[in-house]
Amino acid sequence: MKALWKNVVLAESDETIVVEGNHYFPQESINRRYFRMSDHHTTCAWKGRASYYDLVLGDDVNRNAASYYARPKEAAEEIKDYLAFWKGVEVQA
Repeated sequence: MKALWKNVVLAESDETIVVEGNHYFPQESINRRYFRMSDHHTTCAWKGRASYYDLVLGDDVNRNAASYYARPKEAAEEIKDYLAFWKGVEVQA
């Protein structure tokens, strides 16, 4: 699977985990030069507290477009530190 934004590969892995229709990519599969930590957080009732990254390509910034769970609830333990994408990021096989 590949995660792309503006035709740039952000992550690529054969070992994604699918949860609720979203592919979660392992941390080692992301191209870190396009990721910037965000101070944004949300809470999911069954997964726990999500943290976010902004995506940065030159002057283009896609705020909070990648999320991960550093300390998920027990029900979501399998996606600990895996990243999911949204906000215009295309995930394809």
